[in-house]
Amino acid sequence: MEEVEVVVAHHDCATLRVGEVFLKIDADQTRTDVEVEAMAMAPIPTPEVLWRKPPVLALAALPGKALGRLGEPSTASPEAWAAAGATVRRLHDAPLPPRQGRSADELAARLDAECEWLVGTHVLPADLVERNRRLAETVLRPWTPVFIHGDLQISHVFVDSDEITGVIDWSEAAQGDALFDLATLTLGHEEHLADVVEGYGTDVDLDMIRGWWSLRCLLAIRWLAEHGFDPSSPGCEIDVLKSV
Repeated sequence: MEEVEVVVAHHDCATLRVGEVFLKIDADQTRTDVEVEAMAMAPIPTPEVLWRKPPVLALAALPGKALGRLGEPSTASPEAWAAAGATVRRLHDAPLPPRQGRSADELAARLDAECEWLVGTHVLPADLVERNRRLAETVLRPWTPVFIHGDLQISHVFVDSDEITGVIDWSEAAQGDALFDLATLTLGHEEHLADVVEGYGTDVDLDMIRGWWSLRCLLAIRWLAEHGFDPSSPGCEIDVLKSV
């Protein structure tokens, strides 16, 4: 009999693995709708949808392993990271999905609220928040929207023999800034940014990448803490804020 492995679980959703099947349980079916639609549209490898019976979505496991994890050194080769960059480029060149992403104004409002909370609750020193806030504000400018994954953490990109076998967790897919995906992919792994950019194949504004690192971390810390994750773990969000 196959064992049930809890991959991730928090207040919003849970993912279980039973053999070669992943079961995603989400009370908000809007997120599942977005995920299924995005995977159908994406011109890159994604998990096969086996069946869907709300609130459960069953997906086939991808071959290979994750490109890496935040807070841990990646064992993937430079060629694998470059392949990830090329895969992201194919996604960004695809026709736009119907879902609108967050606007610069919406992100600015969230940034205001999260910075106020971080300083008011003494989670982070005010000078660290202010320095990263200034960097984050640089990305709040007009951009040409592309098809973005929206949560392109390295743990969501699977690789086997330096080839990308698939990308998982598409519930945040939308129209958005291409540099946000590249920043999310390389968050905490700056040493592989050049490999990703090489694979992506066009000039990339590295200052904007660093700005998105700051923005993503500032917006994520409260959510992570409230959902049972530790953003102060070595190499994770708070360390990233200290390093940019």
